[in-house]
Amino acid sequence: MARTTGSATSWLERAVKDVRTGRFEQTLAGLTAAGAAVTTAEIYLAHDGASFGNKLMWWPVAILPAAVPAGVAGIFSKRAAHTVLPVASALIVANGLQGTWLHWRGVAQRPGGVTRYNLESGPPLFAPLLATVVGGMGLLAAVLRREDETTRPSTSPSGRVLRLGRHR
Repeated sequence: MARTTGSATSWLERAVKDVRTGRFEQTLAGLTAAGAAVTTAEIYLAHDGASFGNKLMWWPVAILPAAVPAGVAGIFSKRAAHTVLPVASALIVANGLQGTWLHWRGVAQRPGGVTRYNLESGPPLFAPLLATVVGGMGLLAAVLRREDETTRPSTSPSGRVLRLGRHR
């Protein structure tokens, strides 16, 4: 990339460098929180349109919002990003996979079974995977390094450079 003095370009260069070096934890934690909020609203509206006909429709409405405070906490706290965020995210992934199965079952239970018409008019087959992606982002954030972390030399005799105590 060409070096310029513009702040937007230098910000973009820094962001690209952070992603390439795996220093994307805080940003991804924030994106997880935002994604969870938007996805919860979408799921609520879709399930409300179906009158919450199955009690399991309430589960994603109850589980997904947990990633909002967990993701925000992950922005400010490394400990939260490595404890609370992955737990909330794992629950979301599990619920998203469960929802995918329930949506497929819902299509199969319609009159005529799995037909093109039922695929198009029944429960949206891949919508629960959106929640799974949000949960996956939270899990990924938990294994990345923070943007402000720097490398430090190891005190080991081999002279390897360790990144903040993580063995790589």
